[in-house]
Amino acid sequence: MKMKKILALALSGLLAASVLAACTPAATPSAPPASTPASAPASTGGAEISGKLTFSVWDLDATGYLQKLVDAFKVEYPEVEVEIIDTPSADYTNKLGVDLNGGAAADVILIKDSDTSYSLAQKGQLEDLTPYVEAEGIDLGMFNGLASNFNFDGKQVGMPFRTDYYVLYYNKDIFDAAGVDYPTNDMTWAEFEEVAKKITTGTGNDKVYGAHFHTWQALVENWGVQDGKNTIMGPDYEFMRAPYEMVLRMQNEDKTIQDFGTLKAGNIHYSGAFQSGNVGMMPMGTWYAATHMQKVDAGETDVTNWGIATIPHAEGTPAGWTVGSVTPIAINAASQNKDAAWAFVNFATTSAAGTAVVADAGQIPGSVNDELRAIITNLEGMPEGAAEAYAVENITLDRPYVEYVNEVNKMLEEEHGLIMIGELDMDGFIEKITQRSAEIQAG
Repeated sequence: MKMKKILALALSGLLAASVLAACTPAATPSAPPASTPASAPASTGGAEISGKLTFSVWDLDATGYLQKLVDAFKVEYPEVEVEIIDTPSADYTNKLGVDLNGGAAADVILIKDSDTSYSLAQKGQLEDLTPYVEAEGIDLGMFNGLASNFNFDGKQVGMPFRTDYYVLYYNKDIFDAAGVDYPTNDMTWAEFEEVAKKITTGTGNDKVYGAHFHTWQALVENWGVQDGKNTIMGPDYEFMRAPYEMVLRMQNEDKTIQDFGTLKAGNIHYSGAFQSGNVGMMPMGTWYAATHMQKVDAGETDVTNWGIATIPHAEGTPAGWTVGSVTPIAINAASQNKDAAWAFVNFATTSAAGTAVVADAGQIPGSVNDELRAIITNLEGMPEGAAEAYAVENITLDRPYVEYVNEVNKMLEEEHGLIMIGELDMDGFIEKITQRSAEIQAG
């Protein structure tokens, strides 16, 4: 039973990988039951809503909680028949586009690659939910800053269904050995850099690194967009200077992190690095907690004394501001039963019953609050203090949902590798990405 619950939580990583594009226990959680009030109610008058709905998802066998969500919805709306349309993950985005273009898409759709929301909205294929939101009196602030990312030209075309965001994992044994206090939930990046120096010890195969940054460009660039003032689209990229200078300093001068070239050449996965026991701190997404819990339970790592803290922040950026991504849920503009479709979307994203189904599977609802976090962080194997670490004030998207974002992101990946191996200096890097980004966005 223990492994069953942990594996259910591990499913978080499956969806996280698709939206970030990088990548349950036997005891009943001591968390509020599904009847605990959420931040906003679901639609009322369920008996007045009837008809048939189709709901588009991917890999249903691996995301069984979606069937539970439908079952919970039908308890409140017994007159609505819901048919799940399942598509393999690898084919989902292309098939959704074809179905929408051909008028055959489902009534309610999960958007797997959330940055495609912009193009779907521009084609008029997503229903404007603004009138429904206003009629229900829903405060979109309950989505921790995520909802605005699906508002295009004043139209709210999607609701945040679930999310993943970055936190800081740390090895308590390494801190204890160095006599250094554990990271707090209000640590700055400058403090993070200094702490990494204090807990770095040894040489060669016996070296303990103060921190670990995986090779994704997001593990540097994210800290430049964390305050929500800039995005990877530029046009001025000076905001990337500080995070790159920090990581390069830690790599080349302080030697408190393993260098990028070694990680790439060895194809070293971040999970293996942390589980090896020689990494003190690691910024990584919330989905990783499930992976580590599974490894601990299976006896495949000695890092059993570990913790989670809120991701560090720059001076001037509030504690609790993090970076992440989101899976939106939307209504097909061509749906013939939009009232029932809205009832389902509203139930899935704002109701106590709907969001509890998501949280009980170890997923983080888009409208996550203290009660829902408690369901997740009280799962057996989660470290003490996880609930406080998961409590965030704002989630800035790693990538905005705008035209040319995929092309710009690919360009940044290319230039990231060059600066990390020393082929570009800082000024040359800023100049090059500024120029290339402008060229891409000029069409």
